[in-house]
Amino acid sequence: MAVNALSIDLEFWWCNEFLNGYLPGDREDMFKESLRPIFASLDAFNVRATFFVLGAVAERYPEVIHDIHRRGHEIACHAYSHKPLYSMDQREFEGELGKSLELLADYNPVGFRAPSFSLSNRTKWALESLEKYGFQYDSSIFPVRTPLYGAPDAPVGIYRPSRDDITVHDPDGPIIEFPLSIVRFGVNIPISGGFYLRSLPKQVLAWGIGRVAAKRPANIYLHPHDIYPGPPPLKVPFLSRLVTYHGVHTSLEKLIMLMMKFSFMPIGVLLDEMSLLSPEAPVPMAPARLLRGVRGRDDPAVPTIPAPTLQLQPFDGVRQRYPARAARSIHETGDPDETL
Repeated sequence: MAVNALSIDLEFWWCNEFLNGYLPGDREDMFKESLRPIFASLDAFNVRATFFVLGAVAERYPEVIHDIHRRGHEIACHAYSHKPLYSMDQREFEGELGKSLELLADYNPVGFRAPSFSLSNRTKWALESLEKYGFQYDSSIFPVRTPLYGAPDAPVGIYRPSRDDITVHDPDGPIIEFPLSIVRFGVNIPISGGFYLRSLPKQVLAWGIGRVAAKRPANIYLHPHDIYPGPPPLKVPFLSRLVTYHGVHTSLEKLIMLMMKFSFMPIGVLLDEMSLLSPEAPVPMAPARLLRGVRGRDDPAVPTIPAPTLQLQPFDGVRQRYPARAARSIHETGDPDETL
């Protein structure tokens, strides 16, 4: 079974296309509070992840980004403003890349994820920009069809997208693509995280990710607001309410279950161990620090929050309840869906 990739899209809770037009002008970001359960869970299992950092977040909370890197996680780029690629032209997108890379210069990010998974043939011009700015890999393509995003004909395994058609593998393509994971069951079914982590039952998540991991590394993601119930519920239409809030009170336990069953590492480290990244630009990683107790964290970058906020999602003592999993070597099985 393959070692899998875990990533966190580090953005504010209102960076959600389904909330556009309904956001109050005066709102608290609750950003630091929302990170506490993530760090507690990652520390408990000694898991390192990729953090796709929004430039606006790095601008407001540089000390948090420094702390994330100091913990041994990979820092990657999530653009600056969270505008989907299809709402920008190439010049504006490159402006966002330049601004974000300046804010993340200390971490030399080699990976990118487009806001709202908005890389498709409609926005394939972004590949040229990613190459121009020195990125080595992308993780923006979702091989499904949804009203907001998707490239259902794209390969489901790691590949190099063609500049002319992102659903076609080009051995000479400049960018490695690690798509978000799906299972094929008549149609492509997303099981990667985010809304799907919140909405799918534990048994379905475990089955789906296990099915993928038996063939190739799975690619799992989440946002802080997927497991933190702090942001206020807004009066939005039913579909927006469902996509935004459903399952947030049970998702932390699902994340813990996944870390019990599967091994995870940062995307850049995984691709590097598969010899897919250029040796001239290694993924910058800080040495992993010794685990600290989950209870009573004293880091000012991630302050504690009142216990009642997380009563439905207890994570104190997770390390004692579930032993950390041993790392496994990457193993490819020659699955026909895998391009590389």
